[in-house]
Amino acid sequence: MATTVQLTEVRKAEVTFLVDNYTDLLLPDTETVKRMRTTPPNAPMAEHGLSYLVTVHTANGRHTLLMDAGISGTCLSHNAALLPISIAAQLDVVQQRIEDVGAIVLSHGHFDHFGGLDAFLRRQERKMPLVVHPDAFVERRLNLGPGMQVPMPTLTEASLSAAGAVLDKRQGPSTMADGHILVCGQVARTTPFEKGTPSLEAKHEDKWQQDQFVDDQAIAFHLQDRGLVILGGCSHAGIINTIAHIRNVTGVDQVHAVLGGFHLSGAGEDLIAPTVQAMQEIAPQLVVPTHCTGWKAIDAFAAAMPEQFVLNSVGTTYLFQGRA
Repeated sequence: MATTVQLTEVRKAEVTFLVDNYTDLLLPDTETVKRMRTTPPNAPMAEHGLSYLVTVHTANGRHTLLMDAGISGTCLSHNAALLPISIAAQLDVVQQRIEDVGAIVLSHGHFDHFGGLDAFLRRQERKMPLVVHPDAFVERRLNLGPGMQVPMPTLTEASLSAAGAVLDKRQGPSTMADGHILVCGQVARTTPFEKGTPSLEAKHEDKWQQDQFVDDQAIAFHLQDRGLVILGGCSHAGIINTIAHIRNVTGVDQVHAVLGGFHLSGAGEDLIAPTVQAMQEIAPQLVVPTHCTGWKAIDAFAAAMPEQFVLNSVGTTYLFQGRA
């Protein structure tokens, strides 16, 4: 596949996890990793979901977007309200604000990523662009065996529009933020081991089948003279497939950082070893497995890549700075 997207390099960026599964008030800061610290009893909330606040600084200003919104909307709203009163924000080390969000990206159509969208959209004073793959609206369920099919909440175009979203449905790779942020689009499946989860099903043409998650997508930006920073949702397409796809469509081989859910918990645990090995070969300078990665896989990354690994906690901000 030929290069199809030209990404303009980013001078610096901030990425804050407003929703993630884990909270820990005692984790240390580093020069580039800032935990959400506020005066007690204020503290960030966690839930089984994911949401990023992403800000890229460019030669012509800065752009801020929201990727995903967690389940409840409560967690997102609570943590966003704490961000400006955190120590890092008061020291002007973290400069992000939820009020600066200019657009939203949805990684895929699962409730732990879209559940908080309605509440977020209704709090806005204007219509909000929402980039989404058309297949995010399919009907889905969890098949636990004969007679044990559990329906999942279904995202609808009508509900999003009523809440204030301006839908921008895209299938292929594209850009946002004046060409500085990639929305990777439908991920090519190339690895021999990332085969999806048989118990997760979707309805196509009135038939239930294993969900192929054609809507699963990540975002990325090209940090000046350092390489790609890749932010995954659940990575149902496979985090290694996702990295390979983004390298291919951008023509940028160097990967500086990989953050997000890698979906290696539960039934995906047999994929831990080959995924860790493949990530070691890619050799990013920062690896932050979150959300649905699971503790066993997180521990495996910590053991195999101790210099690159960071244990995430909700509210954490990652500061990226280009070399030039």
